[in-house]
Amino acid sequence: EDSIKEIEWMCNKVIGLRVFEDSEKKMNLSVADIAGEVLVVSQFTLYGNCRKGRRPSFTRAGHPSMAEPLVTKFCQALRAKGISKVAEGKFGSNMKVSLTNDGPVTLIIDTPQSKIST
Repeated sequence: EDSIKEIEWMCNKVIGLRVFEDSEKKMNLSVADIAGEVLVVSQFTLYGNCRKGRRPSFTRAGHPSMAEPLVTKFCQALRAKGISKVAEGKFGSNMKVSLTNDGPVTLIIDTPQSKIST
């Protein structure tokens, strides 16, 4: 159910979320504060519903014809707001993504009106 109107909110959230440590080891700095980089990888499988049966249902995930342009616009919005390096995955492909997760924190960011739990 996401649309272009959620991109601005999500972009501001990603850029402003204070998830990086400051000199006192407190999560107090944003990606903008540290002049960081962003990797955007669309992963519809995170929207899989496993409550019933033994196979995940992806019926609530956006169709690629709607989702791919939104991901592209999200990356463009990040760049327009000053994130100079935004790397993108290839939409709809199998990718091997490697990273170093520096810290014990993993967050799911979703829009305030999300119905992910329904």
